[in-house]
Amino acid sequence: MKLKTLFISMGLLLSIPGLASAQGTIAHGHHHHNHCCTDESHKPHSHKDWEAKIQEREQQLLSWVSQYTPEKKVEWTKALAERKNLNKQWMSPENAKKREQWKSEKMKNFKELHKQFKEGKISKEEFLTKLKSEKGMGYWKTYHDVKLAVEKKDQKRAQTLLNQLLSQYKQHNEKMKAMLSK
Repeated sequence: MKLKTLFISMGLLLSIPGLASAQGTIAHGHHHHNHCCTDESHKPHSHKDWEAKIQEREQQLLSWVSQYTPEKKVEWTKALAERKNLNKQWMSPENAKKREQWKSEKMKNFKELHKQFKEGKISKEEFLTKLKSEKGMGYWKTYHDVKLAVEKKDQKRAQTLLNQLLSQYKQHNEKMKAMLSK
């Protein structure tokens, strides 16, 4: 059971190659799968496919913004452009060393969390919660919550969630700036 949890946890941790791919990363990351499947839904994605999907999500977001929070469109456009620029910088060869250091720190944190879990200092739920929070993936949940609110035509909820998501994007941009300036 503990070994199974370790593999699941490692899979979660390693499913996002880096913060950049974890955001502007996660929404602008580069996900490379090394599956060998015939099922179309499990085929590896090319960089172009991933970029197209990111572009599609951005357009979807901006259409929701136009519909539910048009007064924030300029702010959104700026945040998305900044995110793209920061991701481009992060993924540049000049920042390879910083990315490797970041990955190393993430792995160290994971190992420490896993050790605490193995020693019974934290529960499985705490372990998984901390692992997810380390990844900073809150905006993915928010994005999907916005999508649901839009599908349900819940204007108030969509507005609230879009504002929350904008705040999360801005926070992420600030984190990226800090990481680039290290």
